[in-house]
Amino acid sequence: MAMDANSGEEFGVGCFLSIKTTLGDEFEGQIITFDRPSNILGSKTGPRRNIRLLKANHIKEFNLLGQAEDPLDIKKCYLDLNSLQAREESAIRQAEIEAERIGVGVSSEAQSIFDALSKTLPVRWDKTAIVVMNEVRVSSPYLPENVSGGTPAANERVKKVLELQRKKLQTHGPGQ
Repeated sequence: MAMDANSGEEFGVGCFLSIKTTLGDEFEGQIITFDRPSNILGSKTGPRRNIRLLKANHIKEFNLLGQAEDPLDIKKCYLDLNSLQAREESAIRQAEIEAERIGVGVSSEAQSIFDALSKTLPVRWDKTAIVVMNEVRVSSPYLPENVSGGTPAANERVKKVLELQRKKLQTHGPGQ
């Protein structure tokens, strides 16, 4: 049964529940909080006590499995700060890597060409120019005649990949 803030029912803090969501997820957890105004409940699951926040009206079914006194007993709570800091640093590095792959001040067509080149060759942005294999540059408007630098073989390889990508863009449009 789906629950919401207007139903007059609340999830009891400390309850162990088996939950099925409207999106088909199934999990078991203990309710650690229920915020009536936002209709959001928090539950912890597993031995590492991962916390999950869920809108109560996204619950399709639930079964009460049991009850405990204090789900956040400070004596039983443990935060592995080193692990959390390592996860944070990893997430920041990954976000920085992904941000470097997005061209600033370039067209969607230029970004599509960059993305296509990156599938087979190491690429990076240098302002609005695409730098391939740290030696070949592709400048706007990103046509084969705008390829410069690098060894003749590298230069030809980039031109060939660029020509193929431009044909794909003409056939399918950007982003495909």
